[in-house]
Amino acid sequence: MKRKAKASALILAAVLGSAVLLGGCARQTGAADPVAITVWHYYNGAQQVVFSRLVNEFNETVGAQQGIVVEPHSYGTIGDLTQQVKDAIYDKVGAEPLPDLFAAYADTAYEIDRLGMLADLGEYLTTEEQQAYIAAYLDEGRFDTGGFKIFPVAKSTELLSVNKTEWDAFSAATGASEADLATWEGIASLAERYYDWTDARTPDLSGDGKAFFGRDAFANYILIGSMQLGVELFSVEDGRITLQVDHDVMRRLWDNYYVPYVKGYYASYGKFRSDDLRTGDIAAYVGSTSGATYFPGEVTRADGSTYAIEGAVYPLPNFAGTQPMAVQQGAGMVVVKSTEERERAAVTFLKWLTAPEQNIAFALASGYLPVTRAANDVETLLQAAQDAEVEMTPVLRGTLEIGVEMSENYEFYTSRAFAQGYEARQVVENSMSGRAKTDRAAVEEAMAQGVDRDTALAPFLEDACFEGWLAEFNRALAQAALS
Repeated sequence: MKRKAKASALILAAVLGSAVLLGGCARQTGAADPVAITVWHYYNGAQQVVFSRLVNEFNETVGAQQGIVVEPHSYGTIGDLTQQVKDAIYDKVGAEPLPDLFAAYADTAYEIDRLGMLADLGEYLTTEEQQAYIAAYLDEGRFDTGGFKIFPVAKSTELLSVNKTEWDAFSAATGASEADLATWEGIASLAERYYDWTDARTPDLSGDGKAFFGRDAFANYILIGSMQLGVELFSVEDGRITLQVDHDVMRRLWDNYYVPYVKGYYASYGKFRSDDLRTGDIAAYVGSTSGATYFPGEVTRADGSTYAIEGAVYPLPNFAGTQPMAVQQGAGMVVVKSTEERERAAVTFLKWLTAPEQNIAFALASGYLPVTRAANDVETLLQAAQDAEVEMTPVLRGTLEIGVEMSENYEFYTSRAFAQGYEARQVVENSMSGRAKTDRAAVEEAMAQGVDRDTALAPFLEDACFEGWLAEFNRALAQAALS
């Protein structure tokens, strides 16, 4: 009980901003000239608020005692941050100096590590300290250059979020079952039924049904789906990449995304699918657990009217007959090579930040999953929230509960880093999804000109359409990954 009380007090301080204040004597125990450590990150909204509060708490406690001051800077998105880092690394005119540590995905970290610019974090953590973290999270940062270069701070996976208000009406009218939400085949079937149901609600119009589903981070669908179906798309050994594009696997992926999309059963309009759910253009989407705080509380129709909705969360769907698998994602922190003093100071902050009390506080506010074994527990998370009187939306609560359960019951996968990994992933991200969006627009244009729906769809449902896409996908992927 004493340990729990202590944890709750620290969580309350982090989440509510009641930082622990030290007396004048304690502040004087640090070095006369404290080491100022800069950290670049991409957190926004609730994530940025809690991260800033935790940084302040560190500076006023451990930092004050050990003579370390952490100075955080946000760059909006991971893309913006990555560009800032690369500008600094390659001495672009006007670029800021490199920070001491920054958030990075494995592909970016691998590219920079090949330049010899990242510190080996294993030199600053004992074997016992490393064993406190979930092994897969540390392994993501172990490159062929040796050691480990990415410090896991907060991780995420993907799950299914649903407009429960819309689902309840759809289910009551059609008998749609939640069991179908468990597989990609079930999602496609539900989406067809939803399209027909919404189309029938306007008897004076035909072919105006609504899309049911959308997904963020489309590359994850291809990478995880291919792996789950028995073929690792990017097979990496000793930094060397072998592309494994299986015809039958790609066809199954195509049939469960491109085909329903081009038929109007799936959709993507805004920057994120939560935006599309907010406008009522879809009723369900797959997105990151870290996006839980962005699930809308209401839908805004095209005419500006709104209505409140409830949300529900489900595990990530799987292909029928396969073992559950999901992506392991979320940028970690890398430390730039400098002096032992600065590197050790940066790691001191990261170890403090990922200690269970602080890591839980960040998880409760953001939807990210804790990275230590001790914190990655549903009961611990919910008890901490109750003790700290943290109010969580049902979606955030469900996200944490299901996210942790998935970390125990799903195989979490992330492809190994390799040179040109970012460029290759962009091909995977945009090839099928971009073709689906373009072809759906062509179908809609044909229908607007009076062509009946079946005739407009016919060219895009032929085998030749898939074969043509697959040939182009192979060509583009090889050019990006192997050039």
